Amino acid sequence: MYRFEVYKDKTGEFRFRFKASNGETMFLSEGYKAKASAMSAIESIKKNSSGADVVDQTKADA
Repeated sequence: MYRFEVYKDKTGEFRFRFKASNGETMFLSEGYKAKASAMSAIESIKKNSSGADVVDQTKADA
């Protein structure tokens, strides 16, 4: 099961990580001063990511 984990970092800011079903961290958030801001960011990702485009900005090897 995929999940978001909310935690406090060493500087006291709230962050979250998104983990895959195998426990591997897939991405980390920026730091937020308020826990509510981190939770709001999670909700925004959950709401808006299903239709997200993938943009490959790498250059093809020549």
